[in-house]
Amino acid sequence: MAPRAYWKGYLKLSLVSCPIALYPATSSSERVSFHRINKKTGNRLRQQNVDSETGEPVDKEDVGRGYEIAKGQYLQVEDEELEKIQIESTHTIEIDSFVPRAEIDERYIDTPYYLAPTDQVGQEAFAVIRDAIRDRGMVGLGRVVLTRRERVVMLEAFDKGLLATSLRYAYEVREAGAYFEDIPELKLPKEMTDLAGHIIETKASHFDPQKFEDHYEKALVELLRKKQAGRAIEPVREEAPTPQRVINLMDALRASIGAQTQKKPAAPSVKARPGARPATKRKTGR
Repeated sequence: MAPRAYWKGYLKLSLVSCPIALYPATSSSERVSFHRINKKTGNRLRQQNVDSETGEPVDKEDVGRGYEIAKGQYLQVEDEELEKIQIESTHTIEIDSFVPRAEIDERYIDTPYYLAPTDQVGQEAFAVIRDAIRDRGMVGLGRVVLTRRERVVMLEAFDKGLLATSLRYAYEVREAGAYFEDIPELKLPKEMTDLAGHIIETKASHFDPQKFEDHYEKALVELLRKKQAGRAIEPVREEAPTPQRVINLMDALRASIGAQTQKKPAAPSVKARPGARPATKRKTGR
């Protein structure tokens, strides 16, 4: 089954445009989810709106929006009033500017979407825009209306298509100063940073998301399988002991290097195998 588009419209760069569609690049639908149920009957619960003062249930047609202007006082806003200020969607992502990708602060990154052409006629124009972005190592910035709100999107070449990532606005990102202001400036001994650097080098690898396992999700699935089969639920293993507070940082760094060295498997001995051919260097592809 072909993926369902989240949004359809046009991608425009100056006078060049093409029909495109946005598709969510992530999904949480595969996660285990629960419904609220009545433990006595096993029936699913239905959510009901209740007046906080009278305790009486409120009909759907009487549910509105309110902005709190004081404790317990709300300014009612009608749907018709919100529609008057609703930004009109042109169903077009027009690229306004191009910036180096490195200048985009990671805190502004929000939601990723795949962006692809929707017909054969527009594929050439799409490819021109995609390749121009890729060849210059830049990302395009444009605007699009999603679920009534205008969002800034960052466009970058990705595989055969484009990755369109919505960005947060400046007012949505908290400044770091308040969280880091109590961290002092320390002059660390070079030996100490060298030891820490050596530990990093021994753990250096390449990012592979397949290596990361969601242990809680796996435990949930196993729990549900056992319950469905009528098997007993065993408690999870005990938590690892809390790490002891480091008294001597230098000693801890040296001990860490020693532990890393012990974990490395011993290299096979060529002399132990008569007639063994000498090892040859392999290309890593880097």
